[in-house]
Amino acid sequence: MRRTHRRSARFLALFTAAVAVGALTAGAPPPDRAGNGSTPEKTPVAVGEGGAVSSVDPDASAAGIEVLRKGGNAVDAAVATAAALGVTEPYSAGVGGGGYFVYYDAASRQIRTLDGREKAPLSADKNLFREDGKAIPFAEAVTSGLSVGTPGTAATWQKALDSWGNRSLAQALSPAEKLARGGFEVDETFRKQTADNEDRFRDFPASAKLFLPGGELPEVGSTLRNPDLAATYRTLGRKGADALYEGAMARDVVNTVRKPPVADDAERRVRSGDLTADDLRTYTVRQQEPTSTDYREYEVYGMAPSSSGGTSVAEALNILEGTDLGGISEKEYLHRYIEASRLAFADRGRWVGDPTQEDVPTKGLLSQEFADSRACLIQDDKALTSPVAPGDPSDPRPCEAGDKAAPTTYEGDSTTHLTASDKWGNVVAYTLTIEQTGGSGITVPGRGFLLNNELTDFSFEPADPAVHDPNLPGPAKRPRSSMSPTIVLEEGKPVLALGSPGGATIITTVLQTLINHLDRKLPLVDSIAAPRASQRNAAQTELEPGLWNRTALRGQLEELGHSFKQNPEIGAATGIQRLPDGRWLAAAEKTRRGGGAAMVVNP
Repeated sequence: MRRTHRRSARFLALFTAAVAVGALTAGAPPPDRAGNGSTPEKTPVAVGEGGAVSSVDPDASAAGIEVLRKGGNAVDAAVATAAALGVTEPYSAGVGGGGYFVYYDAASRQIRTLDGREKAPLSADKNLFREDGKAIPFAEAVTSGLSVGTPGTAATWQKALDSWGNRSLAQALSPAEKLARGGFEVDETFRKQTADNEDRFRDFPASAKLFLPGGELPEVGSTLRNPDLAATYRTLGRKGADALYEGAMARDVVNTVRKPPVADDAERRVRSGDLTADDLRTYTVRQQEPTSTDYREYEVYGMAPSSSGGTSVAEALNILEGTDLGGISEKEYLHRYIEASRLAFADRGRWVGDPTQEDVPTKGLLSQEFADSRACLIQDDKALTSPVAPGDPSDPRPCEAGDKAAPTTYEGDSTTHLTASDKWGNVVAYTLTIEQTGGSGITVPGRGFLLNNELTDFSFEPADPAVHDPNLPGPAKRPRSSMSPTIVLEEGKPVLALGSPGGATIITTVLQTLINHLDRKLPLVDSIAAPRASQRNAAQTELEPGLWNRTALRGQLEELGHSFKQNPEIGAATGIQRLPDGRWLAAAEKTRRGGGAAMVVNP
């Protein structure tokens, strides 16, 4: 393994940063209990003992902390936090969606993962989104039953708790059930996301009733309650996750997909889906080996396909392994980072899909030999031109591309991520989603949750007919994802866990945050807050304003041939760090998506 041990220097740097952060958080009051009618305060960083939770929402983080305080472990806290996010961030996640769960078990020092990604109906084929010989309009697909995949979130919660948790599903869901019943305070982000979906929600009576109380947008500062979701959680707690996959709730889901309940005055064409009781009954969560790579003195673990996050982050890190990113200029660092991302996305698009139906060369994509064959394409004085052709992991030839290049296909960007740890040293990184903001826009009547539109993450048709696309729809196939829950170990012990929402920008967000922290030596909260660039094998690299407005730096990169466009916000990461003195540091966004909520059990 490629390691150089610099533990003393690293310890001193991290300890100094922790002392500074600890001085800011040591007197922080414990978070309020979820569902008691008051909202805990958001803070982007917290340091302490007993475990930590970081998410985008203070009520959700508080739900996880409540479970930790009652003796639950990181897995229990992660499920509790995720369920609460289904209440307070229902446009990004919930039991109508799916996700990826990465767990570090302190007793065995092993990483475990669960693929709880949504699946296409058993009846689906490559023409799922084609009609009359061409792809159907994207706008018709996203707001439809046709886009709804078999949900995996509830099954993921049950599997995680049964495998590694200390608490029952009912106990883990209890804080979220109280929160749904008692309500949460609407903030600016929630109101804006509701406004963005207002036209869609008005076309579905159950969505309008829930998210447009009294027929109007919810006011900032008002309380939004969801008694139907509270009842759903209570049913899941009493009967187990199987209640979503068989019985009355399953019938409600199937009926909603097959005959979406549309308002009488709706002008929108809402296509029906083909989800059946068999699709729900036969759904399974896949427990599989993580991706892993050595980077500097660290071991970086992530999610294997059907997600492309683990392979793409690892490949980019392997490409960058030979560069001293901490010892070069910012221009050189950004150039190298952008080019590594470009190459990783070229390979992702050609090779990654659902491994149960595609021949995915995961081992090859993770190999240093393959990364080295791609890294030599990067020139110091000239940017590559996208789309870059992919390499061939089975036959890595230095500086030679493989198949014909194909552009990157679309992927939605509404997702959420949480990280959790406990007093025993267990750690969870969990990313979950219903795809785009508001999912399909369709709420299951009487159940209080939105259905995903995850199947639009499939390619509707090949990006280039001459290049095999591993992400076309198929029966019971999982669409490719970019979700990248990541855990970093050093000598077998966790030092960092993180992840982000943001569609395909998740990969670049996680990659850049890792580099900021591990190579550029920024404190975790500053690594998360730093302005981002995202290159996904496209003609232009997206820049947040913090980089776009640095005209001199941007000009230096443009002289190399880079082309840029603005993106007002890329990702919204959360992370947890194990400090050298044994305490936990939780970190979240300072401003993106209204800021995040980092909490610890004992500040």
